Amino acid sequence: MTGEQIMFYLLGGGAVVASAAMLLPPMGRNPIHSAISLIVSFFFLAGLYALLSAHMLSVLQIIVYAGAVMVLFTFVIMLLNLGPDELQDTRITPSRIAAGILALFVFGKLATAIQLTTAGAQAVDLNDPGFAQFGTVPEVGRMMYTTFLVPFELVSVLLLVAAVGAVVLAKRSLKYVDRPEPPPAGFEHAAPESTEDAHAHGGGH
Repeated sequence: MTGEQIMFYLLGGGAVVASAAMLLPPMGRNPIHSAISLIVSFFFLAGLYALLSAHMLSVLQIIVYAGAVMVLFTFVIMLLNLGPDELQDTRITPSRIAAGILALFVFGKLATAIQLTTAGAQAVDLNDPGFAQFGTVPEVGRMMYTTFLVPFELVSVLLLVAAVGAVVLAKRSLKYVDRPEPPPAGFEHAAPESTEDAHAHGGGH
């Protein structure tokens, strides 16, 4: 087993473990802990990109996802202001069962798609001069705005919808207080009597 294979298994296993910790207890019970596990998973994925000589994707994975996107997720989690009762709710509900079944279905479809697209694929020799520009900024930019233009735009729309959904979820948990109206001109509020004053007046009577 070569050193590259050892690094692949270490990084791949670390990404799987970090992703599982994001959902399963005890880390999965707290949204902040889940976010930290997701950040760790992003770093492992960045290492996998580096093994594939996709150095630009590796750097973007850390700067954009492990940095900016996770900061946004953390702000949304704080705005939701989840209480202890909501965080410790581990009951199995029909919605959670349906979500689990849907997740398994999506995972199966992804595994099938990967198997079909990689059937008969051959390994690429990155030392070949024809692949000297693989993973560089000009090559990634050219493919992003030519071959993969439509998927790139669809992803941008998806991120916009996710941002709107995050704002809606955060706004629902906020409690707004109406601004009190000013009293009419010339009207003075009587100061409420304290408990001791009320007892003294009552005793005097």
